[in-house]
Amino acid sequence: MRMRRREFLTTTGGGATAAAVLRGRAWAQAKPIRIGYTLSATGPYSVGAGITQGTGYALWHEQVNAKGGLAVKGEGRRLVEYVTIDDRSEIETAVRFYEKLMGDDKVDLILPPWGTAMNFAVAPVANKYGYPMIGPTVSSNKLKELSFPYFYAILQQPDACMGAFTSFLKELKGQGKVSKVGVAYVNDLFGIEMHSSLTATLKDTGLEIVDTKSYPLGVKDLSPVLKGFKAAGADVFLGLTYPPDNILAASQSKEVDFNPPVYLAAVGTAFPFYRDRFKGAEGVSGIAGWNPKMKYPGAREYYEAHVKKHQKEPDRWASAFAYGSLQILERCVGEVGLDRKKIKEMLDATEFQTVAGPIKFAKGVNVTTPGMVGQWQKGEFEIVWPKALATAPLIVPKPAWA
Repeated sequence: MRMRRREFLTTTGGGATAAAVLRGRAWAQAKPIRIGYTLSATGPYSVGAGITQGTGYALWHEQVNAKGGLAVKGEGRRLVEYVTIDDRSEIETAVRFYEKLMGDDKVDLILPPWGTAMNFAVAPVANKYGYPMIGPTVSSNKLKELSFPYFYAILQQPDACMGAFTSFLKELKGQGKVSKVGVAYVNDLFGIEMHSSLTATLKDTGLEIVDTKSYPLGVKDLSPVLKGFKAAGADVFLGLTYPPDNILAASQSKEVDFNPPVYLAAVGTAFPFYRDRFKGAEGVSGIAGWNPKMKYPGAREYYEAHVKKHQKEPDRWASAFAYGSLQILERCVGEVGLDRKKIKEMLDATEFQTVAGPIKFAKGVNVTTPGMVGQWQKGEFEIVWPKALATAPLIVPKPAWA
């Protein structure tokens, strides 16, 4: 399940040393644009980092340099050079490196690390040095409260995600298909915030929470939690999970024969390897945001380019948003240059068209993409909620585990 470090760094465009620098094979006369970031090649965040961000970073890097580099207003094209390390899923390591990138190395631009907790930690650093940072894998309502002017969250935030989960379940309850929910959440910033939003939105829906359990990052056994939900008669499993615990929960649900009519989980459900691991994962639902059927300009081309470069599909959650964040950055640099204050002004004022659809930020949060629910159906993670964006009708009850 986990990528080997060498494989990860090759995929992300990183290097093999503690502070590796990729250099293009062909150098333009102009000085290259240096873009710094960390990603988790090792540790609990590595699975998601390698799938949702690393592949998009590598694809965009290859594409933009194949065009002769990033177009900079008034300068023409300049090659892009990544400056990156493995943060080992350690927040302190990431913060130190971002301080170095912006304070000492003074790179031209930065990209974010993976995951809510990581982004939450480095957002103040980006704000301190005035570097616009567009986070494709951060979901935290607290970002709005803290107001980091240079940080932008492109993914749906907890209120939107849990609003979609709740309205989805409320619809099913109205149809008499579900009534009892078992909730499990990872005990880090992501899980805690998602759970808080879920609790607020589930009020007055008539759904009964039969049990709620938190578990630590890196958990090795969720079978007691799953057995408890089963014994309580839960007809909905709702997991606010990261990829490793999501895989664990599904594997152990099979082992303990827990197959509720609605099996709804978070990060990792929309990853193609989840489908492959569970032989189609037919009927499993989860947090969603994209699939190649969506009628956004460049969506199909992005999908095909991703498959061609990486020999695997992008996930159906945040991969397109990670790539889309680079499309946004590319447009900004093309129109205002590398002046970071002007880039911020453009981010605040512009609606961007990306492979993940139209993106518009208000106070640093994407306000155009609603929360969505997806479901694996015959090999595709179809959007099933909200109905206005659905690419297929929902299947309930979920078929038995294969």
